[in-house]
Amino acid sequence: MERNNGYKASVKESSKELTAREKLMMCDTSNAISLDTAIDDATDSPLVFAPSAYAVIGIHNERVKQKDGETPRKDYDVYVVMDADGNKYVTSSSSFFNSFIDIWDTMGGTDHEPYEIEVYKQESKNYKGKSFITCSII
Repeated sequence: MERNNGYKASVKESSKELTAREKLMMCDTSNAISLDTAIDDATDSPLVFAPSAYAVIGIHNERVKQKDGETPRKDYDVYVVMDADGNKYVTSSSSFFNSFIDIWDTMGGTDHEPYEIEVYKQESKNYKGKSFITCSII
């Protein structure tokens, strides 16, 4: 999905062969739920859902804004996970995706027994006061 404004999104990897419609749906994250905001830090409540599909979306964004002292990253990946109810979740957290893909691969995707994952934030051991998104099977 390429736009004239210097933004391009394309499927780099997915859990299954996607139709053109499904590719467009996965690349359009405007209606996806951000995992970062879906997890409530105040109550430490994890988000629980049964994954049904995923895609790794490669983003190229010419208009990315530069943060203080950092070189802007024009190319990056986002991870989209759909649940059994049709909800789409999005994150750029590699720690989440590494945990998720380990679960997905071990469970054989959705071809074997049904399962759910819980998504939560965990305090970083390397950066005091910071947390990262991860997940576990339940």
